[in-house]
Amino acid sequence: MYPNTPQPEFEQARDEIFSTLKPFFEKNEEYKKVWDIICVPEQVISFRVVWEDDKHVARVNWGYRVQQNSALGPYKGGLRFHPTVNLSILRFLALEQVLKNALTGLPMGGGKGGSDFDPKGKSDAEIRRFSKAFGTALAKHIGPDTDVPAGDIGFTGENAGYVFGVYKQLKSEWSGMITGKGPDWGGSALRPEATGYGLVYYVDHMIKLVEGAQGGFKGKKVVVSGSGQVAQFAALKVIELGGTVLSFSDSKGSLIAKGDASFSEQDIEEIYKIKIARKELSTLGDKGGKFEFHADGARPWKLVKAYDVALPSATQNEVDESDAEAVIKAGCHFIAEGSNMGCTLEAIQAFEKTRAKDGKKGVLYGPGKAANSGGVAVSGLEMAQNSMRLKWSGEEVDTKLKGIMEECFNICKTTGESFGDGAEVPSLVAGANIAGFKKVADAMKAHGDWW
Repeated sequence: MYPNTPQPEFEQARDEIFSTLKPFFEKNEEYKKVWDIICVPEQVISFRVVWEDDKHVARVNWGYRVQQNSALGPYKGGLRFHPTVNLSILRFLALEQVLKNALTGLPMGGGKGGSDFDPKGKSDAEIRRFSKAFGTALAKHIGPDTDVPAGDIGFTGENAGYVFGVYKQLKSEWSGMITGKGPDWGGSALRPEATGYGLVYYVDHMIKLVEGAQGGFKGKKVVVSGSGQVAQFAALKVIELGGTVLSFSDSKGSLIAKGDASFSEQDIEEIYKIKIARKELSTLGDKGGKFEFHADGARPWKLVKAYDVALPSATQNEVDESDAEAVIKAGCHFIAEGSNMGCTLEAIQAFEKTRAKDGKKGVLYGPGKAANSGGVAVSGLEMAQNSMRLKWSGEEVDTKLKGIMEECFNICKTTGESFGDGAEVPSLVAGANIAGFKKVADAMKAHGDWW
């Protein structure tokens, strides 16, 4: 999939970001030329991955790495193992990653990669064989000062271990060439939790922007989609802060709490075990009538009738215009993406319309490149620990994560105020896109990449 091939996911991300950059370009016309340059990856790598299944049959999958932009540091971004993976999806993710990494304030460029390999239904031995074959093909293109991958959908700490082991064997060196490593061999505390925790920290600032310093998650009803690490740890942090969690979902459907019920920490622990075993969410059951599973890929936004916060944490485009109408009707005032590009452009426009028109009574939208940046932020902290041969405690990492998410929110808020529409509440999506873009563009100009 190359320049003249339709790439709908990439084109959607490109157009969404560009639409929010227009106020900045009106005041800084010389920057407009940079947009076309940033949208083209510095390098796109595709390769075959040949591996052996349990029947000793040779299987082949596509592997990719999109190295989008290295103006601020080594390429940094996750690896996704999912049958839907293609260059359009990876290009959109890589472009978003460039701006996301810029918002963390850490020295990281942006990239994304993965394979159309489907881990579901595979044995542990097949997962190991595929991961090592993938790592062997990828190893020549990555390194601690070149490109540092991480995990994403379908790529767990187990996969990271296999890729790390192959790289170490091929290069005869121990280096921090991947993040999400195990805690005993270079991993950072809180890395599994970071995206979910960071998402909730970001939304907490959104709530306080509207409700004042006394605002927060206490007493808030929260709808979560997805059931992977992001959804699980976001839900746990919501519960810790006094909120109630009313839903989880996966590709098969949504599990909804009935009546006055909500998900407990124990329920989430069971969901974790289900997902580690690569099973479906529905296997949790109804817990004696506490939950109800809605099949056929149903999403939770229309199934829960009243809620305050929505956290889409599954995959791209999981909230469309119709879902957005349901979110607004349910009385939700805060929606933030734990997933990348979780909302369609039409959904974003619906939320932004209420913000511009109704101010604090509207819906405040937190874009994924800011709201879910906690994961890559702690990946950046893992890189720093590896470089210094140090290991910080969970408390130290959590303190740093909170600081990064607060600074990220403040950048989005102040930039949104500077280039916004003058509404009572600034546009966080405009602020995020403009702030991230300008930081990358300025570094590129310093390097002579545009003039």
